[in-house]
Amino acid sequence: MTRGLVRYVSGRLATAVLLLAALSLVVYVGVDLLPGDPVTARLGANSTPDQVATARERLGLGEPLARRYLEWAGGLLHGNLGMSATGTPVADMLAGRLRNTAVLAGLTILLLVPLSLVLGIALGRRAGGRTDRTGSTLLLLTTAVPEFVVAAMLALLVGAQLGWLPATSLVPSGDSPLAHPDVLVLPVLSLLWVSLAYATRVVRAQALVASRAPHVEAMRLNGFPERVVLRHGVLPAVLPSAAQIWLITSAGLLGGTVLVESVFGYPGIGTVLVSSVSTGDLPVVQALAMLMGGLTLLATIAADLVGAAVGRTGSV
Repeated sequence: MTRGLVRYVSGRLATAVLLLAALSLVVYVGVDLLPGDPVTARLGANSTPDQVATARERLGLGEPLARRYLEWAGGLLHGNLGMSATGTPVADMLAGRLRNTAVLAGLTILLLVPLSLVLGIALGRRAGGRTDRTGSTLLLLTTAVPEFVVAAMLALLVGAQLGWLPATSLVPSGDSPLAHPDVLVLPVLSLLWVSLAYATRVVRAQALVASRAPHVEAMRLNGFPERVVLRHGVLPAVLPSAAQIWLITSAGLLGGTVLVESVFGYPGIGTVLVSSVSTGDLPVVQALAMLMGGLTLLATIAADLVGAAVGRTGSV
């Protein structure tokens, strides 16, 4: 079993390397083919030919596409994300914004894990009852509402009209978002909205199967308290699938943060991505697309590995 699992993990890691290489090619070429000239967009229509030529030379846009890609990919391997059209290293431009987005996503995950576990097990234990039917219907309806719609509604109702919390999540330059917790509440709730509903439905389904398993029924027949049945019978069976869905959901949060941050004006990678696309700052767009795609790919593979490890362990 151990050798088989090691071979499987090695194969998946090798596949991840190949997929990341393919992703880098798709990202670079795809962004490079976007319509418009990033230099002209950055300098403006009144720029002189000499200014345009100097800027293109500084960005290396006069080189063939294949050479530019190889230089960019080689830089990625050494942690060099390239230079922004403004002349600032992309890594320096994104460092603070990445920390802010990590705070937003991290708080969402910290709430997602216990809430989805508690709600999913509670509904799964009462399958078919009024609570389960009502909760499952609400969860299904929740998954149909995108994060940006929830964000816009919260900003309008809770922020602008009621004034309970800030409608915009502006953070003073240099400050940590954690120093201003009030600006984090609405963005976190917006991200948690769909992800919690999705994760809870998966946990509920697993809890339902686990509650009807023979060894769990035997524990109840033998008079074990329900808290013991949950702790030693239901929970161990639910956690592996829950861990998988948490990993997959965490990867999906990256896409949600782009929309939510834009709605609230939160200083994360989402606002940088939107502004970089509008100004044609291709190096920044390429770096962010690669980062988001790479993290999503790695999280998906990690979830796959968790499932494989549990399956092979359970088959012994």
